Amino acid sequence: MILLAILGALLVAGGLVGLGYCIREGYRIRGAGLPSSEANARLRRLVSVNLASVAGAALGLALLTAYFVLR
Repeated sequence: MILLAILGALLVAGGLVGLGYCIREGYRIRGAGLPSSEANARLRRLVSVNLASVAGAALGLALLTAYFVLR
């Protein structure tokens, strides 16, 4: 049961790190002065990282919720 809480906490932490990366990288792309097409291509790739980070954090929160409900 404790493994459920540890796994949930790791997923939440990983998701938050991924979201921080997306924010930082988004500002870098914005400030790089790239042509519009290049900036859009990079941002499209960044969206998949963002989606994976949100999904990981949501799954981690679901695991933590299950741990506290079943405890």
